[in-house]
Amino acid sequence: MTRCAVLTAVGGYLPPTVVTNEDLAGQLDTSDEWIRTRTGISRRHRAAPGTATSDLAAEAASQAMRCAGMDSVDVVILATTTPDRPCPATAPTIAAKLGLGPVAAYDVSAVCSGFLYGLATASGLIVADLAETVLVIGAETYSSLVHPDDRSNAVLFGDGAGAVVLRSGETGELGALGPFDLGSDGSGRDLITVRAGGSEQWAEEPGSRMRDAYFSMSGREVFRNAVQHMNRSARRVLDKADLDADQVDWLVGHQANARILRSLTDSLGIPEERSISNIDLVGNTAAASIPLALEHGHREGLLKPGDLVLLTAFGGGLTWGSTLLTWPALAR
Repeated sequence: MTRCAVLTAVGGYLPPTVVTNEDLAGQLDTSDEWIRTRTGISRRHRAAPGTATSDLAAEAASQAMRCAGMDSVDVVILATTTPDRPCPATAPTIAAKLGLGPVAAYDVSAVCSGFLYGLATASGLIVADLAETVLVIGAETYSSLVHPDDRSNAVLFGDGAGAVVLRSGETGELGALGPFDLGSDGSGRDLITVRAGGSEQWAEEPGSRMRDAYFSMSGREVFRNAVQHMNRSARRVLDKADLDADQVDWLVGHQANARILRSLTDSLGIPEERSISNIDLVGNTAAASIPLALEHGHREGLLKPGDLVLLTAFGGGLTWGSTLLTWPALAR
């Protein structure tokens, strides 16, 4: 057996405020039917003013650590597009809120692929014997990035956080992760972006348009690229593991849009009923999407010990990533 990262717990947190399609219909000159037909979303959660990404992350992380029966970890990794501040990273704040002491803590920025990048990074630390336990969190407050009057994107995104605890183990164990596939294409950076607020365009640069401080996305191009890259990435990890798609028990794709998820299952040849999805209830939660879907699958009793789970995501950058996971026996 070879040393590897093993998933030993999951946790999730959604802020209590629920925004339904009906709530948005009048504000955005749309309808519940229009939103459901194009996105598959019926509701999403919103963080209250003054609630930071670190607050959501700490709640999800606490749940995951209780599930694992742990009160400490060696490393905290946060995947997010919406850090508390541009500087410093948010992960150390989360570690402090959890009372973890002076542990290593840092952020990963790969937009909706961030959680997969975080898992790969954590796995590398464990395989290299640099850590025994790693807390990996995906957390977002996209309500801070999306303009409230943006009809295309305000209906899509929700706030929330999901977390997993990884420990060192051996290949062949329940919960074992890997292999991984990661990729990027920076020539597509304008397809999913917030143009202002970085060194390229300051948020308060004279003459800059305030809209540039908000999230923008080219929907049609993103749809095409998302299906294409998640399909290819998923097939690469299956090839690395010498497995076929029909051996996968569950597909957990980034919860971007119900139509993207359907197209992905079709392209992979995996029946739609073997795809775990909670997008109708939470919307697109970006880096929190996959851990929240895993927590949903665990809570609903869909995921059984020994199930082969294929994880795949696509996000801004452009970035993408996939991995395989043998589902463990987890406490409820």
